[in-house]
Formats: sequence, structure tokens, C-alpha cells
Amino acid sequence: MFTGIIEATGTISELQQKQGDLAIRIQSNDLDMADVNLGDSIATNGVCLTVVAKHSDGFSADLSNETIGLTGFSHYKQGQKVNLEKAMQPVSRLGGHLVSGHVDGIATITAITPNARAVEYWLSTDAQLMKYIPYKGSVCIDGISLTVNAVDANTFKLTIVPHTSEQTTIADFKVGTQVNLEVDQIARYLERLIKGAEQPASSDISMSLLAQAGFIK
Repeated sequence: MFTGIIEATGTISELQQKQGDLAIRIQSNDLDMADVNLGDSIATNGVCLTVVAKHSDGFSADLSNETIGLTGFSHYKQGQKVNLEKAMQPVSRLGGHLVSGHVDGIATITAITPNARAVEYWLSTDAQLMKYIPYKGSVCIDGISLTVNAVDANTFKLTIVPHTSEQTTIADFKVGTQVNLEVDQIARYLERLIKGAEQPASSDISMSLLAQAGFIK
């Protein structure tokens, strides 16, 4: 589990085909790896990756075809800059929102507009994902916890303050850039609960069973 508050940025130093999927190595001189163990999770551009090897300047991970198909890793190249966050500890402040690192899909930057010292980004995504993105709700973009400041059909707006631009890869975004999108978990769970409540519960109780038990004649 993550918070969407980026700890460091890094670079994909190796990206190799390996028996049908991908193996990658992330290099970062700013991410403290001292408390990271093999098998731990690190969100890499919002994708939860398992550490399979530690290095003095980063880590290695494997990417399944499921991950490749749903995320920006399908088009990432060696040298790609990425946002990094280690898994949240129970004693950490929840500075952003609950982020699972399980990316729902891709969003595309459609417009970039300066607004005083901030920058406004409009993004588009599939209608199926837009239903989980409300005004003033939370989204995770390339691992960054952000607030939705406007919604219009299949697009939504993010307002990025200078600190976020300086500490993440957002400053590199351009119109047409594709980013990893994770919607708010609460919205997904709420939809599932509502759908479950709408469906009648199945039961093995029948009229014949009630008669056998003596409840009816």
C-alpha cells in the first residue's frame, strides 16, 4: 500500500525481454534502499513492483504481461524517468490517499495551461474509468496522489503546484503524454457493494424444504 507522495525519482537503466515478459533495473541515487528487502514493493510510476534484486543505486524487478498491457511500461524505453515510492509503513503519515499500485488504465494529457504559479493539466481516459473520477476526488497519476479540480465528459483537470512539479516527473509531461492512472479505491469498492446489494441473494430454501421441516403444510 502507498500514499501517492513521491519519495524520489529514478531512471530505467535496463529494460530487457526475458522469456516472454520484461525485466527492468531502476537507478536512483535519491531513494534510500537501506530498509528495503527482497520481496518488498516499490511503486514505480504508480505501478507496484516487487524488488527481486537490490543494488547500491536502486533495484531490479520483473514485469508480467498483465502489467505491461495495462500500464505505460508497454512503451517505456531505457532512460525513462520514473516516480518512486516505497511501501507505506503503519506509522507513516497518510499524506496523499490510499494507493494500491494496481493501475486501472492509461490517461492522456490533452491540454496544459499555466495558471499563476501553478500549471493546469487536462487528461482524457476511457468512459468506464471516468465514472470513478469525481470533482474534488483523488486520482493517482504515475504514482502521484492528486486532486481532481474539474470533470467534463471523458476529461478531468489537475492543478499542479510548483513543489509537485519539482519533485516528480510532471514537469516532463507534454500534450499527448500517456500516464498510468489508478482511480480511488473507495469508489471501486462502493460500486461493487451497490451492485451486490442490487442482486437478490441466492438461497437453497424451497417450498418443499419448508414443508419437510414442518413450517408449511
